[in-house]
Amino acid sequence: MLIRDARFLTSNSRADLCPAPTLPEYAFIGRSNVGKSSLINMLTGRNGLAKTSASPGKTQLINHFVINDNWYLVDLPGYGYAKVSKTSRAEWARMINFYLRNRANLMCVCVLIDSRHSPQAADLEFMEKLGEEGIPFIMIFTKADKQSTAQTKALVTDYLRKMSEIWDELPRYFLTSAETGLGREDVLDFIAGVNEQWVPDAATGA
Repeated sequence: MLIRDARFLTSNSRADLCPAPTLPEYAFIGRSNVGKSSLINMLTGRNGLAKTSASPGKTQLINHFVINDNWYLVDLPGYGYAKVSKTSRAEWARMINFYLRNRANLMCVCVLIDSRHSPQAADLEFMEKLGEEGIPFIMIFTKADKQSTAQTKALVTDYLRKMSEIWDELPRYFLTSAETGLGREDVLDFIAGVNEQWVPDAATGA
């Protein structure tokens, strides 16, 4: 997929105020400090499109970007550790859950996972919840350049083995690096393929 145009559209704290569901939509989410903003910038080829920060928890709203004027990329607040109050985390959780359950044009959730770490409870629980809700998702392992290929492969294998204890069929996964561009074409080709299945009337009711 060639990214000809990528631009910020709007931020909202309520899913019902998001842009009209007239385009297919892909939501990116992961634990705080997983490298979500850097990955979004790498995928779109636009440095600074999503704001990066050394402080976890910077993303606090539902942020919509429109890509090539034919699909939405959504940057969601992270889950897990962040230097915010329990009240704020609870508000984020309610906002995210409502969005995931009610966004008619949501084609897939891209769950970002730090490839340097062994399976984390927060990630496993979030994906299990998506499965229970019947929400399609893929796994995107980030920061694959931060260790050797052998280490990355071993950790990903460990993750898949852990998931197979619960899942009969494992979701698709991709290895990525915001630094080297690893996985960019694979992820964009996946989105392009799903976009071909987009049926506007099914989302808009028109």
